[in-house]
Amino acid sequence: MSREPQERADGPVLDFTDDAATFGDRLTLSREAAGLDLAQLAERIGVRPQTVRSWEEDRAEPRSNRLQMLAGMLDVSLVWLISGLGPGPRAASGPGPAEPAALACLADLRRLPAEQARLAERLGTLERRLQVLLA
Repeated sequence: MSREPQERADGPVLDFTDDAATFGDRLTLSREAAGLDLAQLAERIGVRPQTVRSWEEDRAEPRSNRLQMLAGMLDVSLVWLISGLGPGPRAASGPGPAEPAALACLADLRRLPAEQARLAERLGTLERRLQVLLA
């Protein structure tokens, strides 16, 4: 994969298409979109800034636990960070027309763990009742 920037009239621009972008390119893009500098990201995930720099320059790759932390911290999907497939970081241009629906979906997703816990508790209660009835 080529890491050479494309030339434009106003200066070089990195090509973040699926064919040209590397893991390091996507990491850099998502870190900048999150408004973090290299040292801030390194501190948040518990590594040295040189480690993050080597990831961004594709000289090394993070372990799986760090990949998950990076994706969560940078608000990008793990699949996109690794492969470039799917949506990347949110554009800084502002909310899009689908954002209210996406926010409602996200709110529903955040309610699911509590609902799951309630259902698990109810299931346990029913199981204990059944064991008493069958004993």
